[in-house]
Amino acid sequence: MSYPVEITVKPDVSAHFDEATNTISYIVKDPASNHCAIIDSVMDIDYAAGRITYDHADALIAEVQSRGLTLDWIIETHVHADHLSAAPYIQQKLGGKIGVGEKIMVVQETFGKVFNEGTEFQRDGSQFDALFKDGDTYMVGEMQGFAMFTPGHTPACMVHVMGNAAFAGDTLFMPDGGSARADFPGGDAGALYDSIQKVLSLPDEIRLFMCHDYGPNGRTIQWETTVAEQKADNIHVGGGKTREEFIKFRTERDAQLDMPKLIIPSLQVNMRAGEVPRDKDGNPMLKVPVNAL
Repeated sequence: MSYPVEITVKPDVSAHFDEATNTISYIVKDPASNHCAIIDSVMDIDYAAGRITYDHADALIAEVQSRGLTLDWIIETHVHADHLSAAPYIQQKLGGKIGVGEKIMVVQETFGKVFNEGTEFQRDGSQFDALFKDGDTYMVGEMQGFAMFTPGHTPACMVHVMGNAAFAGDTLFMPDGGSARADFPGGDAGALYDSIQKVLSLPDEIRLFMCHDYGPNGRTIQWETTVAEQKADNIHVGGGKTREEFIKFRTERDAQLDMPKLIIPSLQVNMRAGEVPRDKDGNPMLKVPVNAL
């Protein structure tokens, strides 16, 4: 595939691990300026207590401010099912545009039905400032980024590439973690395999940054690898594993997995670009659909 960004550009990447959700959020700085992007932020929730806090987001905000950075973009790689986005909270404090893949509309339509949303819930992606199409480019200071459409885990997944760094969302895990599930509504194991191959067609030296890590077999948490390492060692797709082998494995494996603990609040919030839905009186309120997922 063509590579529309300058591979010699090496952005400064600061990782922030959220232990509660095993999510890694990133501050990505343009090496030629003081501009940056934030990728896959986390809003904290005590679901049992119905309480939302912002410790993780505040840490991102504090770093951006202490380093004197200007935030250009707050990017969601997809509508996460395992953590809540803090995008609007961060935007309120630091500015920047909130961006997601244009297929967010498919996700909004699907889960608008699951959560019995009324006509006031817009299903056109208008909650976001930018909807990325496959191959779209954008600027972080003087550094160009581009968005790769990588469906399979969800219909709206995208991998974002800036210089020699690519942010994989849930398309890939570390080589010993393999790949994400493909059994959510709109997911597809075959599409996920194809998307992974698309990512692995990037130059071998590209740094790949994961959205999640669970420390398989007790190892320490990690989040950075390379395209070459994934091609050689990824336990689900590396070493020339075929599409048919992957689909069979992924389908059988997914049937054994429990739903993520935070899927119900996460979907409601994240399909709204991080805004908590409200009841008819304007109070923040989450729904629990019964036997719908």
